Amino acid sequence: MRRELNAYKMIFLDAGDTLVTIPAAQTILKQYLQLRAVDRDENHINELFTEAFRLFYYVEKKDNFVVCSPESDREFWVNLYHYVLHKLGVHEDWTEEEIFNCCHELYEIFTAPEYYDLFDDVKPFLEELKTRGFRIGIISNFAPTLKAILADKGVLHYFDPVLVSTEVGLEKPDPAIFRLALQMADVEASDVLYVGDHETNDIWAPNQVGIDAVRIIRYPYHTGDGIRSLLELIPAPVGGR
Repeated sequence: MRRELNAYKMIFLDAGDTLVTIPAAQTILKQYLQLRAVDRDENHINELFTEAFRLFYYVEKKDNFVVCSPESDREFWVNLYHYVLHKLGVHEDWTEEEIFNCCHELYEIFTAPEYYDLFDDVKPFLEELKTRGFRIGIISNFAPTLKAILADKGVLHYFDPVLVSTEVGLEKPDPAIFRLALQMADVEASDVLYVGDHETNDIWAPNQVGIDAVRIIRYPYHTGDGIRSLLELIPAPVGGR
């Protein structure tokens, strides 16, 4: 149960699917395949991405935490892309080596700043937090390119500290990354609100160290309770409607 926003001193945010998104991942993959003489239906690609995220990412994992690294992050996403490509039937025309190489190329593409957009509510939310005197940080499972992405979108300067899993060697839902964030920011857990999209990584995990958390729901296929815009966290003016 979270308190009113003004009860906190610092807001930590997730990044992927909370602040930034790749709005046309299915289009990017379709065009990538077309350049290699493979044509697939864009809607089918989108369905497979959704399926893969459910299988690989939106799962509960509350134990057996492992050290995170740029290599482990790449391996996770390469496996996800391999799943999608296999479901698209590219193995009927390509060798495993060709598929493997393409998965690594897709990792480079999908971690590059130019393919990301901020959600529309992000800049207004960050500006409002700054106006109200909040400190703002990030705790994110992401490739080492996250800071470059945020800088490219003109928002990196809002955040201190920025904890990226592949840089600090810890990844959500390991509560240790939240303890590290509290230490780096020199704040108490009771003074922090965390916002993210993943029920385990972004709600369960921060709760383990005493951090209140709220889930943001960005896509139609997300289920459960949560806010639909970051701006829902901003209290209405006294006397407002």
